[in-house]
Amino acid sequence: MLTEDRKFMLEAMELARRGLGLASPNPTVGCVVVQGGSVIGRGFHEYKLMDHAEVRAIREAAGRVRGATVYITLEPCCHRGRTPPCTDLLIRSAVSRVVVSARDPNPLVNGRGIEQIRASGIQVDVGILRRRAERLIETFACHAATGRPLVVAKAGMTLDGRIGLRGHGQLPITSREAAEFTQGLRRELDALLVGVGTVLEDDPELTCRGPFPKGRGLVRVILDSRLRTPPSARLFADSSSPVVIYCAPDAGAAPRRRLERRGAEVVPVPRTRGGLSLDHALEDLGRRGILGLLVEGGSSVHWSFLSLGAVDKFHFILAPALIGGKTAVPVVGGRGFSDLTSALQFKIVRVRRAGSDVILEAYPSCSRSIISPWPRSGALPYSSRSSRLPLPRK
Repeated sequence: MLTEDRKFMLEAMELARRGLGLASPNPTVGCVVVQGGSVIGRGFHEYKLMDHAEVRAIREAAGRVRGATVYITLEPCCHRGRTPPCTDLLIRSAVSRVVVSARDPNPLVNGRGIEQIRASGIQVDVGILRRRAERLIETFACHAATGRPLVVAKAGMTLDGRIGLRGHGQLPITSREAAEFTQGLRRELDALLVGVGTVLEDDPELTCRGPFPKGRGLVRVILDSRLRTPPSARLFADSSSPVVIYCAPDAGAAPRRRLERRGAEVVPVPRTRGGLSLDHALEDLGRRGILGLLVEGGSSVHWSFLSLGAVDKFHFILAPALIGGKTAVPVVGGRGFSDLTSALQFKIVRVRRAGSDVILEAYPSCSRSIISPWPRSGALPYSSRSSRLPLPRK
């Protein structure tokens, strides 16, 4: 039975992956209905279509569900929101067994869905391929537990850790395949953040491009304490993706009006010793339902997030080149850590090729990710004044 369970759960996970970029602000979920050793129904969740994976799979099974086994990557919801609880549907359908990979971390569910199904007399088995399933809900789990987005940093660099040369604008350091990888991250995550220095130096569009659809418009976030973002910046050319600019409370009224006329939402946040309060910005993004935030730099922005302990995952993209010299921009700027004892530690969990480049997927010791390889302390790595903001899976 274990071999069969693994086979069908892997199929459910492949379905769930089809919902990446389409399910947010809900989690990605896949489901298969099995009768007599054959799959008779398949489903995955897309937020715009409303129906959950279980509903779509049972509908496809077309009345042949009684006595079947249902494989679901995430615990069925047991509360009413945009749709009725999936637990009620499974119970009414008289399935004989439900196999769940991961519990739903949403405090509104978190074991209650499993308990309800078991209380009806249906067998429920939990935990097969759990770590793979938790990877699929990594952003949702972080937001459900903390009210803030999972922060994923990404940087393309030379072998000596340089991301460019001052005054030279955007340099094509990494390969086309690495650029495609970056677009994949932009599709899967809800928002993209850069500092105003990157806007002034590179004038990027900050858009999500590629062959696959994205359910929500990518929110472009700019850290700009003095509102130096030019109204003529290329990022304003795409009106389908919102632009949020965090500034200092004393930023000028005139530049604010100019940027708002271009469609930007300007949000004042307090200053801190290191610049703008990332704490307040992350809380605000969490309230907006941003599950995953991609931080693409620049150099000082990476330092701000890392020094605060506000990075949950980092993708280091290494190109086989060296720049050297004193004018090259390091991937992480700022003051830096004083010694190796205080330096932030990482664990590399995956190494892959992207054309001529190598991508290191690494988790810092401060990571709040549900799949972080670091031991969990039970406390948030950085301060949080807000209470948990559970986002109903509906």
